[in-house]
Amino acid sequence: MKKTVKWSIILVLFVIGVNCYQMETSKAGIALIKSFEGCKLTAYQDLVGTWTIGYGHTKDVHEGMKISQHQADVILEVDLQEFEGYIKKYVEVPLSQNQFDALVSWVYNLGPNNLQRSTMLTILNEGNYDDVPYQLKRWNKAGGQVFVGLVRRRNAEAELFKNEPSN
Repeated sequence: MKKTVKWSIILVLFVIGVNCYQMETSKAGIALIKSFEGCKLTAYQDLVGTWTIGYGHTKDVHEGMKISQHQADVILEVDLQEFEGYIKKYVEVPLSQNQFDALVSWVYNLGPNNLQRSTMLTILNEGNYDDVPYQLKRWNKAGGQVFVGLVRRRNAEAELFKNEPSN
């Protein structure tokens, strides 16, 4: 009997792990990112002066650069795969779809280095899910200044993280 229970637990942990590894940002998660990033087809400088285009894309962007809407959508898809990868790599506990989406939005905006060195990640990996929304909200500054848009985004991510997904 004990052996059966042990293998059942191992199977459940395996399925949870595989589920998180295969998880992708949902349509609601993508909508959240799009709503806060907006889409600009001509390069612009963000709050801290970083050249940005499309839905917040910053790699290899330069002044005067222009893209089509289709290119912006494709770049977002590729970027999402990258940022989903950081969540899969650094988060060591099971996540619901909403939790995954909230974290992808957060790291999409703040980058993997901030994720790696964050108290939020440490707390999450300790299994303290209830403390994560507060930690998400702490990251509301750009260039040392609090910005209303970042406060709104962090609040939305925190709420999404706390809510159970609806079926």
